Amino acid sequence: MLAIVAPGQGAQQPGFLQPWVSETSFQDRIGWLSAVSGLDLAHYGTAADAETIRDTAIAQPLLVAAGLLAALELFPHPADAFPFIGVAAGHSVGEITAAAGVGVMSAEQAMVFVRERGRAMAEASAARPTSMTAVIGGQPEEVLAALDAQGLTAANHNGLGQVVAAGTVEQLEAFAAAPPKRARLIPLSVAGAFHTVHMQPAVSRLAGLGRGISTHDPRTRLLSNADGQVVHDGQDVLRRLVGQVASPVRWDLCMAAIADLGVTGLLEMPPAGTLTGIAKRNLKGVELFALNTPDQLEDALNFVHEHGGATSASPIAGNPTWRLVVSPGKGQFTRTEDIELDTVLPLHSTVGMVKNRRDDIPVSAPHGGIVVEWLVENGDPVSPGQPLLRLHPTVESANATEVTR
Repeated sequence: MLAIVAPGQGAQQPGFLQPWVSETSFQDRIGWLSAVSGLDLAHYGTAADAETIRDTAIAQPLLVAAGLLAALELFPHPADAFPFIGVAAGHSVGEITAAAGVGVMSAEQAMVFVRERGRAMAEASAARPTSMTAVIGGQPEEVLAALDAQGLTAANHNGLGQVVAAGTVEQLEAFAAAPPKRARLIPLSVAGAFHTVHMQPAVSRLAGLGRGISTHDPRTRLLSNADGQVVHDGQDVLRRLVGQVASPVRWDLCMAAIADLGVTGLLEMPPAGTLTGIAKRNLKGVELFALNTPDQLEDALNFVHEHGGATSASPIAGNPTWRLVVSPGKGQFTRTEDIELDTVLPLHSTVGMVKNRRDDIPVSAPHGGIVVEWLVENGDPVSPGQPLLRLHPTVESANATEVTR
């Protein structure tokens, strides 16, 4: 099974788009996305220095554009990609890349959204000096206790032995003066305390914009940074993208879901290296591919064909998305009582629960509908993104009654 992932802020390096702009199709498309975003993305990706592209308002649109346009170079006809992709995910701002890549929103919508996200986060960061520090090693309980003692937030959980602390500059200085035992601290080149309460003003700004964005349901499994669960409703994806700005990134849970699915190959979109590096430490036995130049496209396509295909692709890709309710995670499924064939379910009805060692996850039918077929039995083990229930759409009627657990 193939996973495709998109990196977050901090992955950008001066000149990382230089190899790509020699491709005519890439050059044309980046010109268009530059017009949409109001930024000269080709300049920032080829000629700007590290300090310039560290600016949140520049880095975030640059990263999303790079990932989406490289995906179009790999899959010139995007619909051809979905039969090969088992799961997609993005780290932090990379979630926008992933969401647009699987069809939740258009590239143009993604660029406007990420432009406003970058601006709003930059404004929030300017209100008070804040930053982030990677914490490598140490005992997890001791690391979290040390963060809590200084009022810091574990903004990124990146897997074995890596947490990113975020807060005010003063809090980070106090943390550095008394670090956890056997932990190494690496200050990050970012302009604020992302994924913390310091970004709440940005959430308010994006929530208003989000109400004007139309969405589609993902064409394949899409994992959420919030909890590592498969999200199958486009509006829920958008809500999570808004809230994620001030909430921790649980990349550890995304990798747990990737492992639960039995992924055999993970391909990282450019600028690649960060997520494949994390995966190397956390996803043993998974083959990795870091796509960074167009010279690698032929090898990348061979990698896609080797690990993707009909037997491992998401069953979501071949079905109208409004007709399926899918499992958000791995575990044992328990059906809600009294949901029989021909039952009319209103919007957001709870149809069951997926239980595993980490959590009890309620499963809802976001679009409602008439129950046509149960695709699993009560008590069956299920995997992330596995179809559970087939529905036929219906308009709301007086006969529709809320079904709760």
